[in-house]
Amino acid sequence: MNAAPDPTLPLIAQLSRLADCDRSEGFACVSARREHGAQSVDVVQPQLAIVLQGSKQVRCEGAASSLQPGQVLLVSRACRIDVVNVPDPHSGLYQTVIIPLCAEVLAAARGLWQEALPAAGHATAALPLAPLGPELVRWQQALTEGRYAEARLALAALVLDLCRRGHGALLVPPRPGVASEVRGLVAAQPARDWRSRDFEQALGLSGATLRRRLAQEGLGLRELVADARLAHAMELLYTTRLPLKTVAARVGYRSVASFSRRFQARYQLDPVVIGNA
Repeated sequence: MNAAPDPTLPLIAQLSRLADCDRSEGFACVSARREHGAQSVDVVQPQLAIVLQGSKQVRCEGAASSLQPGQVLLVSRACRIDVVNVPDPHSGLYQTVIIPLCAEVLAAARGLWQEALPAAGHATAALPLAPLGPELVRWQQALTEGRYAEARLALAALVLDLCRRGHGALLVPPRPGVASEVRGLVAAQPARDWRSRDFEQALGLSGATLRRRLAQEGLGLRELVADARLAHAMELLYTTRLPLKTVAARVGYRSVASFSRRFQARYQLDPVVIGNA
């Protein structure tokens, strides 16, 4: 008797087309050709990570998950994770599609939810891809055709489904904080020589108020700017084939050696390992 076909294989094949999609708004296709791990990676907004090739191990808040192709990592709230990415032994490639659940999508889902707020659940969860397939296919088709409103609606429907499955943290509005605003400003211009007065002007705060509010979040401005730059560098290393020198320059480092030291100190990971150049 023949075994039933794996329903996730067509989904993996379809989502793999995103790697060659001309319209990259709303997602990132990350890849690497060497096994590597990174520690204390800040995930600043809810997101889905769909493993297409290779495997992924994640540890967050004392809980560990191991994901294979056809599984999805859900991050339902801002958190810090340790991660190990392992390329497929046959293709030699690790590949994952990252779908950030943006503020507009989450706000739409909150507006549509008419039931009691479900349990928050753990910050991360490993989920099967197949039950999420219909909405993800709708999202992909709308995105590749440039129908961005429909793409957001598909993700909002997916968020509602995830909440019914016990991941209610997605519907909890994030606490307002200055740190997220600072990260956003730096992410938009990571190579800029940011000074305190730049943030004060952009946020309409005095220097003393800015420092006090960051201290309430347990952060310092210099540390926060450096973290935002290095996070952007990690994204570039995963999603482009830029040389390390170019990545370093794009996030404000004139010296590759200085950038590599800072990156390795932050993530316990040599950036050369994940570079795709």
